[in-house]
Amino acid sequence: MANIILLGPPGAGKGTQAKRLVEERAMVQLSTGDMLREAKTSGTEMGRRVAEVMARGELVTDEIVIGLIAEKLASPAAGGFIFDGFPRTLAQADALGALLARMGQGLDAVIEMQVDDAALVARITGRYTCGSCGEVYHDQTRPSKVEGSCDVCGGHNMQRRADDNADALKTRLMEYYKKTSPLIGYYYAKGQLSSVDGLAEMDAVAAAVAKVLDKA
Repeated sequence: MANIILLGPPGAGKGTQAKRLVEERAMVQLSTGDMLREAKTSGTEMGRRVAEVMARGELVTDEIVIGLIAEKLASPAAGGFIFDGFPRTLAQADALGALLARMGQGLDAVIEMQVDDAALVARITGRYTCGSCGEVYHDQTRPSKVEGSCDVCGGHNMQRRADDNADALKTRLMEYYKKTSPLIGYYYAKGQLSSVDGLAEMDAVAAAVAKVLDKA
């Protein structure tokens, strides 16, 4: 069992690796967005607080997110937990550390998925998906065999995310570097940080992540 954080900018592949860890190691992925959506309709006291805040169009506070994480941590996961989308700031990192300590748990690894910005922009801006089955393609590295047609389902509904363009991605990267990248130094100072090449082949990244976890 291991509790881990995956760090890296948008498009670094955190979601892909988290999905593999869930499937291969029976870990539980704690996604902030998923937890908020689930809480909103749960009927619990915390859920009502979330629903009220979201109904007012306000941002959910760190206190509420920590409360939701505490509820999840109270139900042990065989393989441990993957923190996805939290923490994003140093204050949140402190709050998460304090919560884990109160619950008699720890953070076993923080894995930074390192990427080159220019290569990341090329990776993201070339990405498109089949709107029918969700299969992912790329202009350079994995184009569909027949242009405009899905190899898997034969659909012709190819789509690109509106924010998968160079300008939008650079804005998202700047936000990441301002708010989240300080966590790399924070966890390095604590001796918890490991880095992997986020631009390597998917299986190679998975093997590097597995190596870190096996040592944790």
